[in-house]
Amino acid sequence: MATAAKTRLSVERIKPEIGARVLNSKADLLSGAFTGELRELLEQHGVIVFPKIDFTDDEQVAFTKTLGTFAPEISDTGDGDKVHKITIDEAVNPSSAIYLKGSLYWHIDGTMNQVPILASLLSCKVPSPKGTGNTGFANTYAAYEALPAEKKAEYAGYRVRHGAWATLFYWSPEPDQELLERMQGIGDVEIPLVWNHRSGRKSLVIGNTAHTITGKSHFDSARILNEMRVWATQEQFTYSHEWSVGDLVVWDNTGTMHRAEAYDPTCGRMMHRTKLEGEEPFE
Repeated sequence: MATAAKTRLSVERIKPEIGARVLNSKADLLSGAFTGELRELLEQHGVIVFPKIDFTDDEQVAFTKTLGTFAPEISDTGDGDKVHKITIDEAVNPSSAIYLKGSLYWHIDGTMNQVPILASLLSCKVPSPKGTGNTGFANTYAAYEALPAEKKAEYAGYRVRHGAWATLFYWSPEPDQELLERMQGIGDVEIPLVWNHRSGRKSLVIGNTAHTITGKSHFDSARILNEMRVWATQEQFTYSHEWSVGDLVVWDNTGTMHRAEAYDPTCGRMMHRTKLEGEEPFE
């Protein structure tokens, strides 16, 4: 008796060190049949692009749940099973747009959390004008693995202070004192520069929340942390996604930095985000 052929995951690699496109249909993805393959793809490539998949909000939430445990936003009430609207237009998003200005610079989400989120899923509802508003990604697994042996040895013992307040100085060098103290109230933590994952792999934990290496002067901390950012954001480790309406992009937050590339805050750019709960602490 003839049986239907099993649908396969259709994948195109974007770059050798980062990025893959998945070309399957909505129905394929919402079935949950590819959970294991997609999670493995995410760890290996850092970023998965689903071009013009055009999920509704409910479909995005449902797809997120096929990949792991849905992570509600801190501000959500009730069951939290909804998307979070991302814009830096203060007229549209007055409560959090100011905090999102730091997202225009390289960062990893949740560096102040003991267990950071596993991944973020971002869908495009309204893109910015062509040539602006891309989202950049940098694979910090690949960046670590390509380090010379002497640098791996040097960085192995470093611990770094991270705080959301440090991002403020990227876009406001002379900030309002009340805003600085409010952002400092979010917290400041010490975590390893090199994350030793349960998988046996290692990644760099850097970005604009990193401000001081424990035991180092501010002068030396700035030099080393900047050196790491420059290294990790080289062409071979990075991918810049130009958005089209309906695109969905998922990135591995445990080993991928990201940033929104510059655009006019009033242009209407709108993204909808969902997240996956983290599964391992910084170690």
